[in-house]
Amino acid sequence: MVHQTIAMKMSKASKASSKIRPMQKPRFLTRRPLRVGFLMAAIVGMLAACSVAPVVQAPPTSSPSPLPSMDDARPLPPALVREQSRWVPVRWAELPGMDRDAVNEAWPAWLQSCQRPAPDWRTLCTEVAQLANASAEVQRRWMREKLQPYRVEALDQRSEGLLTGLLTGYYEPALTGSRRAQGAFQVPLYAPPAQLAQRKPWFSRQEIETLPAARAALRGKELLYLADPVDAMVLHIQGSGLVNVTEPDGRQRWVRMAYAATNDQPYKSIGRWLLDRRLITDASWPGIKAWIDRNPSRVNELLWQNPRVVFFREEAVPQGSVPPGPKGAQGVPLTAERSIAVDRRSIPYGTPVWMKSIGPQTNLDRLVLAQDTGTAIVGAVRADYYAGSGPAAGELAGRLKQPLQMWALWPR
Repeated sequence: MVHQTIAMKMSKASKASSKIRPMQKPRFLTRRPLRVGFLMAAIVGMLAACSVAPVVQAPPTSSPSPLPSMDDARPLPPALVREQSRWVPVRWAELPGMDRDAVNEAWPAWLQSCQRPAPDWRTLCTEVAQLANASAEVQRRWMREKLQPYRVEALDQRSEGLLTGLLTGYYEPALTGSRRAQGAFQVPLYAPPAQLAQRKPWFSRQEIETLPAARAALRGKELLYLADPVDAMVLHIQGSGLVNVTEPDGRQRWVRMAYAATNDQPYKSIGRWLLDRRLITDASWPGIKAWIDRNPSRVNELLWQNPRVVFFREEAVPQGSVPPGPKGAQGVPLTAERSIAVDRRSIPYGTPVWMKSIGPQTNLDRLVLAQDTGTAIVGAVRADYYAGSGPAAGELAGRLKQPLQMWALWPR
């Protein structure tokens, strides 16, 4: 799942055609409330959501015998150096909230990572599967026995704030669409054009919407239509989304628009464009949306500031049940509130990470899995928190920007 985020300064779709039946809110778009002050990311295109948990295969029923508690007094190993970070070994007691987090809620994400394990994890992944139905206490005890925590730091010792980085958020939009252009549904989402590789960069967003040659190249590549160009921009920024699409025969079903390619144009933040012109002081998605509502005649002017366009491929999702999350860069489905995007030069995909983040939107002391990346996720202590799918997740992701500490958990 490819997405972009921007630095923020904190301080409706058109009515559907009468032929389109209203979207029925499925069971998977209801979620338990998050521990937040007001659900709120540095990503500049967002809507909103509930979490979508991935579907995993039932694990083996046997579990390893409970392990005795460790006194955490064994000698510490040497520090590890990655391409963009230094891992400093620490005692388990340094990890805040270790005894409070429901680590069993992160186990489905861990099982997903174990579907594509790195060599260092192949042996331990067998035990991870055996512990899937164990209590959180047994799982914690196993982690203390088998894993060594390392505090993730920046390599540049001359910099200040070596231990503290930035946490933002992203999510998967849930929208309404039509298979055919009709009524209010006139904004197409495209599959990659056949000539995409013949021109680099390809046509910009503005050129795609205005030049006959660009429009001709995309003829027949329309996957479906949305009612709002801002919703389309949100999908381009997030890189994936769920759409409740109405078929020509009137049937409605959920599909996923998954990232397939881009036009190779640079990503430009529309929030930054508004800030630089002092048109807004709040570059969160709700702040941008409020400006759009006040300036409907300037929507194209705003959206054309980002020349980057994403092309999609359609993926089927289970109907009437909880669909798996979109696939991250590791190639496995993401788990709401337990998957993060990282700079893989600092933390390899599939690494369990303990994260701590305290801020105005939410307080997080929890186990997560490094399963994705993003163009703006660069640096040693940097993460993008996958909040889930739908409106509530979008609200959190749209405002989440706060300090972060991370500890990588690695096999002993």
